[in-house]
Amino acid sequence: MADHLTKEKRSWNMSRIRATNTKPEMVVRSLLHSMGYRFRLHGKVNKKLYKSGILPGKPDIVLAKYRTVIFIHGCFWHRHQNCKKTSTPKTRTEWWQTKFDRNIANDTKHQQKLKELGWKVIVIWECEVDEYRKQTKDNRLKTSDNIKLIEKLKKELYNLTYYTYLHELPAEQMVAENLSKYKT
Repeated sequence: MADHLTKEKRSWNMSRIRATNTKPEMVVRSLLHSMGYRFRLHGKVNKKLYKSGILPGKPDIVLAKYRTVIFIHGCFWHRHQNCKKTSTPKTRTEWWQTKFDRNIANDTKHQQKLKELGWKVIVIWECEVDEYRKQTKDNRLKTSDNIKLIEKLKKELYNLTYYTYLHELPAEQMVAENLSKYKT
């Protein structure tokens, strides 16, 4: 089936698709902020943490204190498996498949690079955020225990806040005094 829009109109439509500050991103940011986390956006970090100041892949949310990044992926563009939002257009399927494959390869490459640099990577899918929005709209309880997105964030971030963060420190940094005093 041929595209019913002109090339200019299709280009204009595609230019309106946001890369940053999307609704799912805003929901997750609001949720993290209400949970007490402070963060930076779009991969920006202090140059002491990463030489260029922008992390590979430009993660949507950066929790620098915990060396954790969060990607909020659209199910269509990043090909969330077994999701009803992951469909392939019927026209120019080869072109679309190449684009999707390239997106997946870039995601994998950037996440691997971040892990090599010592960052924890969390991926949140658009459908998870949509489900959260539907649940909160229905019962207006953002802190309800039955909401999967909150549970996922709590599970992923709980270990960062205290327990894991302390255990990743070298032994010399976990004591209040210099160890050399006690060596005999």
